[in-house]
Amino acid sequence: MASVRLKELYKRFDKVVAIDGVSLDIPDGDFVVLLGPSGCGKTTTLRCIAGLESPDSGEIWIGDSIVNDLPPKDRDVAMVFQNYALYPHMKVYDNLAFPLKMRKVEKNEIDRRVKDVADLLGISHLLDRKPRQLSGGEQQRVALGRAIIRRPRVFLMDEPLSNLDAKLRLFMRAELKRLQRELKTTTVYVTHDQAEALAMADKIAVMNKGKVQQYDDPNAIYNNPANVFVATFIGSPPMNMIRAAIRQEGSNVVLDAGSFSYTLSPEYSEVLLRNLQSSEVFLGVRPERLILTVEKVPSSVFLSEVYVVEHQGANMVVDLKIDSEIIKAIAPPLPLNIGQRVWVGFDEENIHIYDGKTEKLIV
Repeated sequence: MASVRLKELYKRFDKVVAIDGVSLDIPDGDFVVLLGPSGCGKTTTLRCIAGLESPDSGEIWIGDSIVNDLPPKDRDVAMVFQNYALYPHMKVYDNLAFPLKMRKVEKNEIDRRVKDVADLLGISHLLDRKPRQLSGGEQQRVALGRAIIRRPRVFLMDEPLSNLDAKLRLFMRAELKRLQRELKTTTVYVTHDQAEALAMADKIAVMNKGKVQQYDDPNAIYNNPANVFVATFIGSPPMNMIRAAIRQEGSNVVLDAGSFSYTLSPEYSEVLLRNLQSSEVFLGVRPERLILTVEKVPSSVFLSEVYVVEHQGANMVVDLKIDSEIIKAIAPPLPLNIGQRVWVGFDEENIHIYDGKTEKLIV
C-alpha cells in the first residue's frame, strides 16, 4: 500500500489541454474519486498515474518514489477498466491466475491466492466458466479479482460500474466500498456519477476543464461547494442559482433578483462586502432547503408558479417558475396543481452566495 501524490501535472493533446496543473495528495489507504463531466481530464489523470500516458510536466509520486519514468509494469498498480478486459478464451480461474503466472509464482501459491480471492468476491462457483457465461456483475467481480490477486500498492478504476444496470450498480457500489475497506488499499476511482462519488469516496476531486475545482470529503463537497461549477454539478437536482444585484441599506446588504429581494443579516452582509469582487452575486439554495407553502409564512421570500410536479415516492420534485427562470424544490407530497401560485422561502443559514465575477464561494 502507498500514498499517491500529484504535483502540478500538465498534459496536452495537440491544442487541447487535458490536465491543467493538477495537484493531489492521496493518503495511504484512502478511496479517492476523480469526478467530473466527460472531457474534464479525470481519465487522463488516472492514465498518467498508471503510466499509460506521460504528463508533459509535473511529478507523480507513489509512496516515496517519483514514478514518471517507470513503465506501467514497474509501478505496482492494478487498473480496472469499464469494459472488464477479460480474456474470453480463458476460464475464470485462468483469468484470475494470469497475473501471477506472468510473475512465475509457484502453482501452489497461485491455487491458494485464486481460492482466497474467489472466496472474498463470492465467485468460487464460477471458476470453471468462461466470461461469455457470466453476467455483467460476475464479469466485473472477476475483473476486480484479477486486480486484487496481484496485491498492488494502488488500485486504479476507470468507470468500472458504468456498464451495469441501475440495481446491480447500487449493489456493486456497496461491494466495492466493502472490499476497499477490507483490503485497505489506496484506490483512485474515476466516475461522472456524482451519486456514486458521494456514496463511496473518502475524498472527492471535482474536475472541470483539466483543473481540480475542489478536493474535499463528500460532506464538504455537498454542503460547501467551492464555486458555482461544483454547486451545480453536485446534487440531484443540483443547487439552484439565482443571479442578483446587491445594494446596501444601512448595515444590511439587499440581494435584488428582479422578481424578489432578500435582506441579509449584518453578519452575512459584513462577510459579503469584505470579500466581494463584483456588483453581482449568485444566490445558491439546494432544492431540499426551499420551503413551499400555499399561504405566506415568516420564512416566505417570493411567490412562484408551479410548472412541473414529479412524484418520487416519499418526496416530490417541483419545478417553479419565477418570471422566466425555473428553480427546483424537493418537498414532501403536497396537493399542488400546475399553474398554482405558491410561496417559496428559505433560511439564511441554508444559502450560499457566490461572487458574480469569480464564481467562488463568499458566504
